[in-house]
Amino acid sequence: MFTTPFGFQSTAAQVLEGVDLAGKRAIVTGASSGIGVETARALARAGAEVTLAVRDVESGHRVVAQIRQAIGDGQLQVRPLDLSDLNTVREFTDSWMGPLHILVNNAGIMATPTLVRGADGWEGQMATNFLGHFALTMGLKDSLADAGNARVVCLSSSAHLLAPVIFDDPHFNFVQYDPLVAYGQSKTACALLAVGITHLWRGKYGINANAVNPGAIATNLQKHTGGLKTPESRRKTVEQGAATTTLLAGSPLLSETSGLYFEDGNEAPPVLARPDDFRGVAPYALDAGNAERLWRLGSSVVSGG
Repeated sequence: MFTTPFGFQSTAAQVLEGVDLAGKRAIVTGASSGIGVETARALARAGAEVTLAVRDVESGHRVVAQIRQAIGDGQLQVRPLDLSDLNTVREFTDSWMGPLHILVNNAGIMATPTLVRGADGWEGQMATNFLGHFALTMGLKDSLADAGNARVVCLSSSAHLLAPVIFDDPHFNFVQYDPLVAYGQSKTACALLAVGITHLWRGKYGINANAVNPGAIATNLQKHTGGLKTPESRRKTVEQGAATTTLLAGSPLLSETSGLYFEDGNEAPPVLARPDDFRGVAPYALDAGNAERLWRLGSSVVSGG
């Protein structure tokens, strides 16, 4: 098991204390709210050039102003990105120039109460949380390869323990739609994206990828679930919620680590059944065969085949 000196109480600022990311370029999706803001702030404070890839550009500019006020003049920019629309994803990747050292696939939607279709008829949460990020990562592959030892961080969730990817019917054409099952499979898919990058790209392009469960943080993500229901002892602040993401994105401790699932600053233990505290990682979320099958599914849409 991969361990670090950090844990549940650690903050994003603490895990990058003393780390110099000057000369590194980073993209954080969904950085106009929640833990994406704190992730962008911590990376910028450490010296990285950070692009906030957001659907709400106006909010993104407000966040940039707030970060600059907090840390001084940082290298930050805002660019539009709607992960539910593959055309905007393509526009984003086609216009990106130069190397990319850090890609944080942070944005997401959670437990939409009714079945909504996204790109190519995909169930909406799979379309946004996985497929949009898959297309983004694929489109940025050359820039990640050019950076040398680039890192991709994929935001999963303890909710992956609610469902594997339902390969025979991922879009609920036959299975009755359940908001949390749909969210769970989308977060399993996010973890499998990190596994796929590791198995298919790491050796050839030097790109590392890991998945993260940020923990239970009260953000806009829970708007469809009636708020945070996690026991108080397991709740995190936004600063704590961004810590593991930031650790994976920028800490030298993780420079050679890939294909793992982290929570509370450390590699999560494998579990064979869903525990009451929703900690640990299910084997189906780290399975290379599942990752390759999902990669083919995503590629069939992104490539138009």
